[in-house]
Amino acid sequence: MLPSTGTGRPDRARAQTLKDSIMNNSSFAAQAVAKGPMTLAPPSFNGHGWLVVLNLAGFTAGFVIALMLAIKMARDIWRNRQHDKLHHPVTVWRAFGGAVSFAMAVRFGPAAMVLWGWDPEKAASTAWLLTLQRMTDPIAFTIGLLALALFEISGRGMADHLKREPLPLRIWARRDQLKRPVCITLLSLIAAIGMVSTR
Repeated sequence: MLPSTGTGRPDRARAQTLKDSIMNNSSFAAQAVAKGPMTLAPPSFNGHGWLVVLNLAGFTAGFVIALMLAIKMARDIWRNRQHDKLHHPVTVWRAFGGAVSFAMAVRFGPAAMVLWGWDPEKAASTAWLLTLQRMTDPIAFTIGLLALALFEISGRGMADHLKREPLPLRIWARRDQLKRPVCITLLSLIAAIGMVSTR
């Protein structure tokens, strides 16, 4: 991936002026962005545009799909609260899926925002996105670890319930439910390609 500015003197002077203003009054994150190269994406991508596209599409689609599933699980738990109690296997299954989905959404959302909003010429706003990502990481891994704890402590009881009627699941019979996630992923990929190509 090429730098966002050329090698001419006006661009270098503008970049230097920007860096000087950032250094005078800003956060550590903003200073790091201003000191770094004027690239179209975080320097860790090392100029690989295809890698930016994959990450941008994956984080964007992952956030939307995970948030949709988390909301669906929460809604199902609430709607069936009268007959599916908290200790019911179905409620435990919904809670586990919802928690994992919500943790993924919290992690993927800010990561996508960083890539969409990356702009070294606006170091302060870019730094705010980077800080937001770091602040939401503890929320994501806490919810994820709680989901794993729920999976572990409910494992033996769930296995006993499932073994009572070991009926095979017809998973592919409901493959039409994957149409919306696939469409979201394709649209995210197209948007990511367009953004990287035109930035």
